[in-house]
Amino acid sequence: MTIQGKAIAVRHERIDEAAAGQRIDNFLMRLAKGVPKSHIYRILRGGEVRVNGRRVQQTYRLVEGDEVRIPPIRVAQPTASAPAPAGKPLPVAWEDDALVVVDKPAGKAVHGGSGVSYGVIEQLRSQRPEARMLELAHRLDRETSGLLIIAKKRSALTALHDMMREGRMEKRYLTLVPGRWNNPLQHIKVPLFKYLTPDGERRVRVSEEGKPSHSIVRLLRRWARFSLLEVELKTGRTHQIRVHLAHLGFPLCGDDKYGDFALNKKLEGEGLKRMFLHAASLRFRHPLSGEELELSSPLPDDLQAFIDHLDAEDAPENG
Repeated sequence: MTIQGKAIAVRHERIDEAAAGQRIDNFLMRLAKGVPKSHIYRILRGGEVRVNGRRVQQTYRLVEGDEVRIPPIRVAQPTASAPAPAGKPLPVAWEDDALVVVDKPAGKAVHGGSGVSYGVIEQLRSQRPEARMLELAHRLDRETSGLLIIAKKRSALTALHDMMREGRMEKRYLTLVPGRWNNPLQHIKVPLFKYLTPDGERRVRVSEEGKPSHSIVRLLRRWARFSLLEVELKTGRTHQIRVHLAHLGFPLCGDDKYGDFALNKKLEGEGLKRMFLHAASLRFRHPLSGEELELSSPLPDDLQAFIDHLDAEDAPENG
C-alpha cells in the first residue's frame, strides 16, 4: 500500500482463516500502521474500500475467501526501530494450531508501549516469523507472573473473547496479603472505575461510576503476619484483584501502586522483591475443538522462596 511515504497501486487482499472474523476497520488499521484512524474511516465511508466488489460498513466482519480492494494510502515514512530481540523461548504450558499458552515471567510486559519497547507478544512474533497470526487473548500486569493465552487464529481469538465476556473461562490467581484474612470464601462485588493520573499513569478505584466487577476469594493458608489467597476472576477489569483487596484493607504484598509502601520496603529486605501475584490456573473449553483444558502453573521460585521463609519463621495455620 505504501513504501517509505509514497502511495503505490491499488492492492487486493484475499482473506484467509487467520484474518476471518475481524472487523474491516481493524483489518485496515493493522495493514496500514501509522495511518490515522480518521483516514481509514474516510476511505470506508467514501466506498474506496470494497469487499467482493461491494461497499461495506466499518463494522463488517471479514469472511474467509473475501477479496478486499484497498486503495493507495499515503503515510509518513516511519522512523526505523530495532526489531524485538528473539531472546530465549518462553515456557509453553499448552500449544496447538489455534492457540499457545505461555508461562509469563514477572517483570516482562505483555506488549510494548508506556516506556516499554517490546513485550511477550513482540518477542513471540520475533521467535516465530512463520506464524500468520499471534494476538494476545487477554493481558497480565507486568509484575504478574503466570499463564497467558495467545491466539494463533482469528476464529480462536473471537471465541476466547466471547468466553471471557460471558464468564465461561475460569481464571485463578495466587496472592499474599498482610494481616489475617478470616473468611474461607468471600465474594467481592464492587464497581471499578479506570482513570489517568495527572502524569498520565493508568489507575483504578472503587466508584459507582465504574463497571461491575466480581472476584471470589478463598483462604488457602495463614501465618501470624500474612494470608495466602486464591482469587477467581468472574470479570476481568484492569487491576481488579489489586484494587478489590486493597479496598477491603488487604493490599497485595509488593504492590507498588495500591500497596503499603512501608511494608513493601520491609518485605524487600526479607526477600520479596516484587508484587506477589501469580496467574496459577486456567480452565476453559478449547475455542475450536470444545475439548476441556485445565492448565496450571506452580509458584515461581522467588514467590515460593518467600513462602518457605514464612514457613521457617512461623508455621502456617490451616485455612
